[in-house]
Amino acid sequence: MLDKPARVTVDAPALDAPVLDGGIRKPDLITVEQAKAMSLADMTTLFKDHLNPGQLHFMKLLGFNKVKVESAEGMYYTDQNGRKILDFFGGFGSLAFGHNHPRILSARKKFQDENRHEIAIAFMSQYASALAKNLAAIAPGDLDMVFLGSSGSEAMEAALKVAERAAGPKRPRIVYAENSFHGKTKGVLSITDGPLYRGEFKLLDNNVKVPFGDIDAIRNAFERDPTIGVLVLETIQGGGGIISAPPEFWREVRALCDKHGVIWVADEVQCGMGRSGRFFAFEHSGVVPDVTALAKSLGGGKSAMAAMIAKRDVYMKAYGTKNTAMIHAQATFGGIGEACITAIEGLNIMYDEDLIENAAVQGDYLLERLNALKAKYPKIIKDVRGQGLMVGLEFQDFSQTLPMVLRPVVGVLDDKLKGSLSGFIGALLLKDYDTLVAFTEYNRNVIRLEPPLICERQHVDQFVDALDDLLGRGIIRIVKDFIGSQFG
Repeated sequence: MLDKPARVTVDAPALDAPVLDGGIRKPDLITVEQAKAMSLADMTTLFKDHLNPGQLHFMKLLGFNKVKVESAEGMYYTDQNGRKILDFFGGFGSLAFGHNHPRILSARKKFQDENRHEIAIAFMSQYASALAKNLAAIAPGDLDMVFLGSSGSEAMEAALKVAERAAGPKRPRIVYAENSFHGKTKGVLSITDGPLYRGEFKLLDNNVKVPFGDIDAIRNAFERDPTIGVLVLETIQGGGGIISAPPEFWREVRALCDKHGVIWVADEVQCGMGRSGRFFAFEHSGVVPDVTALAKSLGGGKSAMAAMIAKRDVYMKAYGTKNTAMIHAQATFGGIGEACITAIEGLNIMYDEDLIENAAVQGDYLLERLNALKAKYPKIIKDVRGQGLMVGLEFQDFSQTLPMVLRPVVGVLDDKLKGSLSGFIGALLLKDYDTLVAFTEYNRNVIRLEPPLICERQHVDQFVDALDDLLGRGIIRIVKDFIGSQFG
């Protein structure tokens, strides 16, 4: 048996282990202020001992383990050295309003100061009701029945369940796409592609996988299998490498689902909330799904909030009687008061500050500048794609960035080296240019850019200028500089 790791000792006032009522001794617990003052060394040890030692390995490779965030505001983190870090990661799209938006802070403080109620299970909640009404007002068409939860996985579980019940027991099969990501709970993990997340879990097998964006594959599946009742697709694939489909694809999806009586679920957990330049990304195609899901930025960067929104007829088929109404009622923290008012304030901010339009404008400018870099560095940048402020920057396979004489030798290693160049560049952007970016799950050659929707032209310039300067070093020096950073 392995020895249990030694506990970290955090500097704290000596305690005499006071005995509480009933003879229970208080453990040696860390206080909030002690946590705030914790050193990087202690953070690292506690993370390794109690959270995720494997993840720490990758954080060390990227140099992310050297940052202790002390505060965050707007577009920037501030670390333990007072360094401001430009956030082009955006928490995988969770920070539409930036860090600590003052209106959101004010709304939450007022809620707390007035001791308003949080958990509303026995009673109706005015805050949950208002948020549901706002989401119904924003959503197009007949999307007006809302389920509130705490995460994208929970919202997508609710979407799957309402769709399956509405489709009926004779049509239990679900079509989903290659390179999809819908969450990590077991239901939605069953329609999340890729062995990394699926692991060796025993998952649901009532599903059919098709290539993303392939309307013929969907048509063939529908015609071949009349037990298919649900189609689930991300409108823009995030983990797949920021992959979208043309408007005509989505219009044909709508027509096929109508023809075959299949319920279409649009996963907008990452691409929704204005990120694409419309509130919902499917609005670019002028179509409306039967069910959709939001999360991430719905919580305003300060709370865990998610929502499933369904057409009324779909919802009523699933839960429309007194005997079925409680089959999938909200969980304990679904519609919790402070999270609801955070989302309510955030939705108002989105329109008051024209953040959806800003995402479209700044996104176009970001794509313009990145495409100019692609033309400047064609041996390094393979593709630039996206909508609004959801952008993918794909690098060439490693061998293609090297001199011709080395390509045949290194080319046999390209599969093993996937992600190395994006990792080198992401690490050096943070180390040398105070800029944070993200990566994608399936295509490891892609850097994912999802800055807050408050992003301005100056922030785009700051990021692209940094990337230009870094790529100007050339691949050999980038590799050397990355290796040097591991020992610096």
